[in-house]
Amino acid sequence: MSIHNTEASQRAELHRKIWAIADDVRGAVDGWDFKQYILGILFYRFISEHMANYFDHAEHEAGDLDFRYADLANEEAEEDFRPGTVEDKGFFILPSQLFENVVKNASQNENLNEELANIFQSIEKSAIGFKSEDDIKGLFDNLDTRSNILGGTVPEKISAFLTF
Repeated sequence: MSIHNTEASQRAELHRKIWAIADDVRGAVDGWDFKQYILGILFYRFISEHMANYFDHAEHEAGDLDFRYADLANEEAEEDFRPGTVEDKGFFILPSQLFENVVKNASQNENLNEELANIFQSIEKSAIGFKSEDDIKGLFDNLDTRSNILGGTVPEKISAFLTF
């Protein structure tokens, strides 16, 4: 078998395995809906990490090498970091709302779907009155954490989020 055929065969096998995993993870969720949830959660993770890295880098440059935005109290973040951030970044995320902090307690959080909905609303509301408002408004509309697509009960919905 030529190298090209072997690579094509391996690629096809990889695609089959990826689809099998995706089918297993998504369960009864339609492929289109599943994609919306996955992309939404990935985007939430990206902007969370971006926000934390932005503050961490600034504080490290200022000499506080032990600073971690994720460890900060929300009140301190509101007072010291919110002013100017929405103007610079277009949005604001509190430390408790960062992806890494939500994930830490996700398996014990009986209200994970509601907490995520509130976080997404908070991110969107952080831009109200700023030039980024129209860009941020509706950003998470396709990520309905209360939808019955994820399951009929809250535990089923939470279980679906934990598989994403």
